[in-house]
Amino acid sequence: MAKLYFKYGAMGSSKTAQALITKYNYEENDMRVWLIKPATDSRDGVSLVRSRIGLEAEAETMSPEADLFALFQARNADVVIVDECQFLPPEQIDQLRQIVDVLNIPVLCFGLRTDFQTKLFPGSRRLFELADSIQEIKTICDCGSKATVNARVDSDGYVITEGAQVVLGGNDRYVAMCHRCWQKAIMEHKKVKLHRH
Repeated sequence: MAKLYFKYGAMGSSKTAQALITKYNYEENDMRVWLIKPATDSRDGVSLVRSRIGLEAEAETMSPEADLFALFQARNADVVIVDECQFLPPEQIDQLRQIVDVLNIPVLCFGLRTDFQTKLFPGSRRLFELADSIQEIKTICDCGSKATVNARVDSDGYVITEGAQVVLGGNDRYVAMCHRCWQKAIMEHKKVKLHRH
């Protein structure tokens, strides 16, 4: 029986790398993968998924209005892999659930749980409600504790707590931190170290 999977982690936890490795593993077993990403994620161009460690693959970009269930039916695929799933609207998460339930096709979603204000993204919230399997991909804060916060940092290195929910960026804009260090950086108005590679 196929399942809907949600694999989430903070920034820098290797979510995209794991999505691409999963794609490779399915293809090694002669299975066809439909790799998709939301149009919101335009960092690596329209049709590319790229991890920080250099893995990349062609992907199909989905607008928020796209009907994923209808689009999938026109594809010849054995599995669906979604990168940056937090940016999908809840309706598209419902469509992914429909692919699992009606067509018995596994759907693996990789993304963030919360934004820079520690609030759930709408797509992530819906996945927590619907997924059969929920797995955290762990990463660590500079202090050694588990990182759970995607801290947004301004150009001077200070943690910011106001602004739009979605501001694209990587190591130049976000730092994965534990909640304690995030709170401390805000309260003490302390600069944080960006991990530029």
